[in-house]
Amino acid sequence: MRFFVTAAKGTEPALRDELRELRLPRVRADRGGVHFEGELADAARACLWTRVGVRVLLELASFEARDADALYEGARAIEWHTWMTPRTTLAVRATCRSSQLTHSQFVAQRTKDAVVDALRDRFGARPSVERDDPDVGISVHLVKDLATLYLDVGGASLHERGWRGAAGEAPLRETLAAAVVRLSGWDRERPLVDPMCGAGTIAIEAAAWARRLAPGLSRERFGFERWATHGDTERRGIAGLRAEARAAALPGGPEVYARDVDPKALALTERNAAAAGVTLVVERRDVRDLEPRVPPGFVVTNPPYGERLDASFDLYDGMARALRAARGHTVAVLAGSPALGRAMRREPDRYWILYNGPIECRLLVYAIA
Repeated sequence: MRFFVTAAKGTEPALRDELRELRLPRVRADRGGVHFEGELADAARACLWTRVGVRVLLELASFEARDADALYEGARAIEWHTWMTPRTTLAVRATCRSSQLTHSQFVAQRTKDAVVDALRDRFGARPSVERDDPDVGISVHLVKDLATLYLDVGGASLHERGWRGAAGEAPLRETLAAAVVRLSGWDRERPLVDPMCGAGTIAIEAAAWARRLAPGLSRERFGFERWATHGDTERRGIAGLRAEARAAALPGGPEVYARDVDPKALALTERNAAAAGVTLVVERRDVRDLEPRVPPGFVVTNPPYGERLDASFDLYDGMARALRAARGHTVAVLAGSPALGRAMRREPDRYWILYNGPIECRLLVYAIA
């Protein structure tokens, strides 16, 4: 089977490295995500363990779809009865790029028609559409008139860890936070501090990664557990994978500090950390009074910027002075404004272009000597 794991734009290298560490077969990065091949059990393992991936998709078919009829016929030719019955609910999502068919909603509707018609012909009854919580999620990617149809192995977006009770004013998605921590180069041994923690997402993702807490364990079930193919053998298989994941968890890890000047943000961080099952050192402190810990470790943060939150020059200037003084530390800053990079008054040792939703950011990494 061929799979595609989607990811936020720019985080594909982090996801590629993560899936290779899981020893998945034939891992290859691409635009918007990472491919791999294997069995459904491999995809289940990816759902349990990926921190950076957003959706794990099973490729069903790929065909030319220059018009609505070609899309319908290609989708209808798939053996949907392998995965679904008339009692199965479904939902179809579509994306279009550089194609004759330009409206994603129309592409999704035409694909849905093909699926339900094929099942009605076989069973004499058709399944129902359920947009909020379908048994089977179908994705259509139409690029340059080539349609590729997928089943969503995980079901709901994998960024939903289950611990975030409230998001705060400008939340960072858990998957993007995990990518930022990985791309910072953190070794999961030295201390890590987020001096502007907000809801605590970066610190929580770091602590969970260090303790080998599988993010997918918080889910009651994945999408593939609702497919028609999911029988007793498959149920035993996923139960075994969950047991292995629970056994892999470590009792402790390096100290992870979550700091902020806002007491409401710190209270939110404490609640989220407790729900996630991790322990943080939560402290009220201004970023301009960083005072990193010894021995040297990592400073990883997502300061306010641009459309996300208002930020003043004084904040950037004071933050940059504190970061430049963090000698012996590695500093990683997700900068959504060029002003933040200018305030550092030096070129980063390395950087990545990432996207926080529609906002183009740069993850700037500095080795402070």
